[in-house]
Amino acid sequence: MSDSTLQALGGGATPPAQFGHDALVACDNLVRIFQSGTVEVQALQGLDLLVDQGEMVAVVGASGSGKSTLLAVLSGMDAPTAGRVRVGRWDLMAMHAKERVAYRRQMVGFVWQQTSRNLLPYLTSRQNVALPMTGPRRLRAARAGELLDLVGVGHVADRQPQEMSGGEQQRVAIATALANEPQLLLADEPTGELDTATAQEVFDALRRANRESGTTVVVVTHDPAVSGLVERTVAIRDGRTSSEVLRRDTGGDVTHEEYAVMDRAGRLQVPREYREALAMTRRVRLALEADHLGVWPDGSPR
Repeated sequence: MSDSTLQALGGGATPPAQFGHDALVACDNLVRIFQSGTVEVQALQGLDLLVDQGEMVAVVGASGSGKSTLLAVLSGMDAPTAGRVRVGRWDLMAMHAKERVAYRRQMVGFVWQQTSRNLLPYLTSRQNVALPMTGPRRLRAARAGELLDLVGVGHVADRQPQEMSGGEQQRVAIATALANEPQLLLADEPTGELDTATAQEVFDALRRANRESGTTVVVVTHDPAVSGLVERTVAIRDGRTSSEVLRRDTGGDVTHEEYAVMDRAGRLQVPREYREALAMTRRVRLALEADHLGVWPDGSPR
């Protein structure tokens, strides 16, 4: 049988690349369902998300939107119900318990909102950062000092958590999360308990970790103002990615452009303020124009 015949039958055809095959993080139609008594709660309802190696991305959304569930899945602390989710070479849908432990040790670092969950209270900052490391003690201590300097808190190396401010504790937590050189750093509301000025210091530390160590950073927050601090902000509504804000610096002029996100099935979420302004309810009328798609409320004249 000739090569052309094989190709016609599909035998010699190159299989199509998977969605997000070249991204570090790829979530494809990700679903997470919880059982609460007799009620099923869909925290993630077919979420699509790609994060490239070296990006710093903020994920924003109201309470209950699914953003913390997404972070729990990406960290390996929670297992997805359906769909596909991959981080680097790790398929999070197919991992066994032992693989999940290895993934969390080798691939990801995590920073909690509550400072008390990030650090052991009876250790100094240097000891907390060195604890996850392997190798000779002297080298671990030196590396811990470098990471503390990276996030701007080298001066608290010999202090215990209770001797530091909340912002200093969170920056030490970032250094600890970087201890094993993870490819992906996840932060769940890391500034939720901090004032504005201190929150800025924590975000500066995350940016330095991203830029100087090349670590990919995903930050979950309820604060939409964070879009001014990162290059890309992804909004989640009702368990799906609904919009993205891209920050662009064009010769000193910084612009923020918001885009609706279309999922792989062609669905997109129209922001509520748009729907209410145009009285869009159950149905809308679509029209394909030469260079755009028109959307009108049902019954309105074109």
